[in-house]
Amino acid sequence: MPLFTIVTVTWNAQDVIAPTLESVREQTCTDFEYLIIDGASSDNTLELIRQANIAGTRLYSEPDRGLYDAMNKAIDRAEGEYLIWLNAGDAFATPDTLARVAEHAGGNPVVIYGQTQIVDANRNVIGPRHLTAPATLKAEDFRRGMLVCHQAFIARSDSVPHYDLQYRFSADYDWCVKVLRFSNGHNAYVGDQPIISYLDGGLTNKNHRRSLAERFRIMCHHFGAFSTIVHHIGFLPRYLSRKIKSR
Repeated sequence: MPLFTIVTVTWNAQDVIAPTLESVREQTCTDFEYLIIDGASSDNTLELIRQANIAGTRLYSEPDRGLYDAMNKAIDRAEGEYLIWLNAGDAFATPDTLARVAEHAGGNPVVIYGQTQIVDANRNVIGPRHLTAPATLKAEDFRRGMLVCHQAFIARSDSVPHYDLQYRFSADYDWCVKVLRFSNGHNAYVGDQPIISYLDGGLTNKNHRRSLAERFRIMCHHFGAFSTIVHHIGFLPRYLSRKIKSR
């Protein structure tokens, strides 16, 4: 049983998959399997994956019902103790990332998590993610938004539910809250150095408004409507500040 199952979901990802494959291949910790769930790509994605020749790779290519359906397939097929979601285009921040994460697995935490940096298509670091992962983490902290990037949220595989397919863009937020409720605070923080390089412009960014609407519904479900509305009033200064900086 490998310590980690690294999962990459792909569909016609030939333009962005290379940095992801390279970052997995160069990890100094090799106690992992690499599970790639492909949605029947018609471009050169599958050939690039085969050419990478990463030890421990299992590739499945078949039609699916979208990103979260593919992730559910990965949950059913994963054999590692911990699940790491590394989308096509995203990458481990450094070659020793997995080794650093593995150091925190000894206490058998439910979640191991860390910081995220944003990169552009040329792999230049734009800066840190706009939300900072806290040194301690519990489900109620997600009232303030998705404080930990999904790719930097590494969950013990015996603790994870399937993604709720009623949510098309924010099922990861719902999933993280459920895992954190199960963890009851038994989580481990890797430290301030980023563990994930997140490619700017992913599915959530491209469907930003619909993603926010879904997230509002999920927040109401988990934390109550009144609390969610109050916290969204508090989000306004942060939102305005980001809009000003993006101009």
